[in-house]
Amino acid sequence: MHNVVISGTGLYTPADSISNEELVASFNAWAHQFNVDNAAAIERGELAAQTESSAAFIEKASGIKSRFVMDKAGILDPERMKPRLPERSNDEQSILCQMAVAAAEQALQRAGKTAADIDAVIVACSNLQRPYPAVAIEVQQALGIQGFGFDMNVACSSATFGIQTAFNAVALGQARAVLVVDPEICTGHLNFRDRDSHFIFGDAATAVIVERADLATSPYQFEIVGTKLLTQFSNNIRNNFGFLNRAAEEGIDAADKLFVQEGRKVFREVCPMVAQLIGEHLTENRIDVADVKRFWLHQANLSMNHLIVKKLLGREASVEEAPVILDTYANTSSAGSVIAFHKYQDDLGRGALAVLSSFGAGYSIGSVILRKL
Repeated sequence: MHNVVISGTGLYTPADSISNEELVASFNAWAHQFNVDNAAAIERGELAAQTESSAAFIEKASGIKSRFVMDKAGILDPERMKPRLPERSNDEQSILCQMAVAAAEQALQRAGKTAADIDAVIVACSNLQRPYPAVAIEVQQALGIQGFGFDMNVACSSATFGIQTAFNAVALGQARAVLVVDPEICTGHLNFRDRDSHFIFGDAATAVIVERADLATSPYQFEIVGTKLLTQFSNNIRNNFGFLNRAAEEGIDAADKLFVQEGRKVFREVCPMVAQLIGEHLTENRIDVADVKRFWLHQANLSMNHLIVKKLLGREASVEEAPVILDTYANTSSAGSVIAFHKYQDDLGRGALAVLSSFGAGYSIGSVILRKL
């Protein structure tokens, strides 16, 4: 068995950002027109009137102030309200591959590695743009990596599940180093006409290099002390879009073919599960929670993160202990916790213990304990 480290991280951030105010202006323009166009049906009780949104409501409900997106104009067009991302030919690099490569190149540079040092690629994300060929194999080709690649999906927990998979391959000697990338175009599966969720998601891609400790040369190394995963079935976060939709008479335009969730149930059920899993994981590794210097948590909802860390520490956490990127990135699904890791790691001293954790649909929860080298 080999000791394993994360030796580099990377981040791709889209050029466009949408503020709460811009998003609300678009939503309210659509809601107003909907109410005008359907006034008679609303009066008869056949349709419910649309309630306007507000920037204050969004920030209070989620902690989000803005989000980066792959296409701003399409989302803010009240007649469209979804990103405009034209299909590319089979001979062109796919958009997920493009995002993944940008993040991967940064991670490789930070790790001091080249494509020749990597033996495998894992693309781990919530929504893949196609079933095959695997986006990971496309990324592998784009970077010139020999070996193998595959895609995996555990929704918002995909990054930590991908890291454990990479850890196992490296520890067992199946690979010297594995590139794990998390390209997320979450705005593509978001219903921007649903007041309760139209503000939740943003787009981004992250990457980590998982490699044998004895081969690592990067000054940014974190030893992987341990990993722990948990899944428990729940319909409270769901997306029913898939290839079998074309075989059903209902078609593919129903609301449940996009992201849907029972937000309050998710909050009540997931927070204690995450705190318990992390607590048990630390105990199994004989680590006192008070010795953990940083928690890089999934960036879905600010109140959720505050509650999880409070359950663990028995007190409110400082922003240094539980960094937040949610305010400017929104929920980027599997990429969120890695964005926090990428942006808030260099100030930790040698020997500092930290936890990278993601959680989401499934339910799925992942915990990775790290030690700064």
